[in-house]
Amino acid sequence: MTTERPHTTATLAISYLFVPGNRPERFAKAVDAAPDAIILDLEDAVHPNSKAAARASIWAWQQSTPSVACQRYIRLNSVGSMFFQQDMTWLGDMRYPERCTGIFLPKAEYSETLCQVVECLLAWQPELKVVAIIETAKGLHQVESIATIPGLSRLAFGSLDFSLDINCSQVPEAFLFARNRIVLASRTAGLPSPIDGVTPAISDLAAVKHDAHYARSLGFGAKLCIHPAQLTTVQRAFLPDAGQLAWADRVMQAVASGSHAVQVDGEMVDLPLIEQAQRLLDIASLYASPVKADVC
Repeated sequence: MTTERPHTTATLAISYLFVPGNRPERFAKAVDAAPDAIILDLEDAVHPNSKAAARASIWAWQQSTPSVACQRYIRLNSVGSMFFQQDMTWLGDMRYPERCTGIFLPKAEYSETLCQVVECLLAWQPELKVVAIIETAKGLHQVESIATIPGLSRLAFGSLDFSLDINCSQVPEAFLFARNRIVLASRTAGLPSPIDGVTPAISDLAAVKHDAHYARSLGFGAKLCIHPAQLTTVQRAFLPDAGQLAWADRVMQAVASGSHAVQVDGEMVDLPLIEQAQRLLDIASLYASPVKADVC
């Protein structure tokens, strides 16, 4: 029997915006774009020759910025890379650890190693949210054990690196097995719904909308973003819209008498749909007001 780990929907980000760690002029702009979370990146977005400069820029910004209007994460280099130990030493020396909401661990593959890393990170900041990114065949093979690492907060899917690792096309069919397995591993481990990967098409909001709705339909609860223009579309995809909330209200009104089998809008509604309606209303009460239908 799996025990649910304590978490509340209100603390869960939906839109995560990557910002290269060596571009400090973009840090405040990223916050102003109003994502749920920013990810100050030390990995893929930063050239090896710029890793030290990126760490210095993030350090300075963390020191000078006590609070921001979103969560802030740092993506370290992968555990197996030559830069990881440098990242960990740098992180351990950083003042104000409470200003770091969490850490993204890319290319998560071996649960034994990751368990030690998570333990070290939580010793540095006990409230830290640690997210493991599944983006290789080895990581997917061990995803169930990775999901049960004590202290791990969430899983994410790195679809671009995954396609590179297994040499597949970047099409939904090629990723379906991986996405399903990550969702199921999250659920059985009592983790929140996982975070889907990026949509490379920066300004093609129709593609962003399609990808986000598709991920939501599979059970994902959030999405990684690479440009501020993608944020609103992603939020709309994962939050209930006015039409869904109106349906949920009608369902709850219909069952107010205590019945678990009622007719709403000409369709039979029983307990699973009643619970779904209540979930939509709960999400709406925890996040911002319901979003309008996406028109892009």
